[in-house]
Amino acid sequence: MNQERLQKVMARSGVASRRGSEELILAGKVEVNGKVVTTLGVKVDPTRDRIRVNGKLIKPSSKNVYYLLHKPTNVISSCHDPQGRPTVLDFLPGVKERIYPVGRLDYDSEGLVFLTNDGDTALIFSHPRYQVPKSYLVQMQGFPSAGALRRLGEGIRLSDGWTAPAKAKVIERLAGSTLLVLEIHEGKNRQIRRMCDAIGHPVISLKRFRMGPLDLEGLGLGEFRRLEPREIRDLLAFASKAKAAVDRRE
Repeated sequence: MNQERLQKVMARSGVASRRGSEELILAGKVEVNGKVVTTLGVKVDPTRDRIRVNGKLIKPSSKNVYYLLHKPTNVISSCHDPQGRPTVLDFLPGVKERIYPVGRLDYDSEGLVFLTNDGDTALIFSHPRYQVPKSYLVQMQGFPSAGALRRLGEGIRLSDGWTAPAKAKVIERLAGSTLLVLEIHEGKNRQIRRMCDAIGHPVISLKRFRMGPLDLEGLGLGEFRRLEPREIRDLLAFASKAKAAVDRRE
């Protein structure tokens, strides 16, 4: 019998990320063989057990796939939106696998979105303990002082706690604004915008251009592509190294 944790099977099926699948289980929205499951320790055999999420039967996928999208602004980084706004899946015509976006990218921000059905890799790229760096091109109002930039590098206290230290590098000073690259490894809600507000320089525009070994090179706005085999090998090697580093620390 090939048994795996329920949330892992759900994530590989493209239902949601591993963490998102756990939330669905805890909310009582998952059934296994007709019985509602509300605990996270349950194991299932994806070849035998019938799993339903919100009443819909899921079909576990045995093949992991990986895509990159250059998300435009005013698009939701999720699979569904109750308000009917465009989602990242609307920009992936012809993709038949059930995949989901990894991590957040604000509705009003553009840039790199990583989508997959690989729950293990998605967890590593989305959970802050794995410290996967994410780089953004930020245009902010005004001209931040050295002290303001130092605050970003030391961590900013937000309403939901302190941020981890960021790396900030000024690229260019424009007419009334500053362009800089900001690197973080967390994913708090609207984190960069709130950090910039905290130092008195609100964000004008925000673009994510890199996540770990993944970048936007060759992708125009609204375009997507599937990762090449070489890129997948690099991606999985990066994820394995990040996991090993956490295992050593813990």
